[in-house]
Amino acid sequence: MKSQELDKTDKIILSELQKNAQRPIAELAQKAGLSASSCHRRVKLLEEAGVIQGYTANLDRAALGLANEFFVEVSLSAQTEEAFEKFEKAVQRVPEILECHLMSGQFDYLLRVAATDATDYERIHRSRISRLPGVQRIQSSLALRTVKGWAGYPI
Repeated sequence: MKSQELDKTDKIILSELQKNAQRPIAELAQKAGLSASSCHRRVKLLEEAGVIQGYTANLDRAALGLANEFFVEVSLSAQTEEAFEKFEKAVQRVPEILECHLMSGQFDYLLRVAATDATDYERIHRSRISRLPGVQRIQSSLALRTVKGWAGYPI
């Protein structure tokens, strides 16, 4: 399902689910101007089409003791398919790496990493990130404050 195929009602449903995926189907249906059964059917179709990929809980990083967030630029020693595959497979096994993006530009990957403090990040840097296969260069930046956090895609 492409964005062009999404009608106004689908977009309302998706927007509302991004705000609160736990809202009762009756409330969601009311917002979308549908009956509860019709709304439920549309949600199931959006799930089956892969537009809705799942549901998660948004957790407070600081409440979990992860007060620091780092953005880490990683350059690999080789830019081959094999090098990328090895690196990406290894990244999947590091729980402190929250996100990993293959990039264009001056570095190969951008990682988002959560840590309790600078000492914890040093541990992650030494024992996790620097030991990933093919790593040649690491540049880390500490996020001082989140000005605008993730709130969903514009629909």
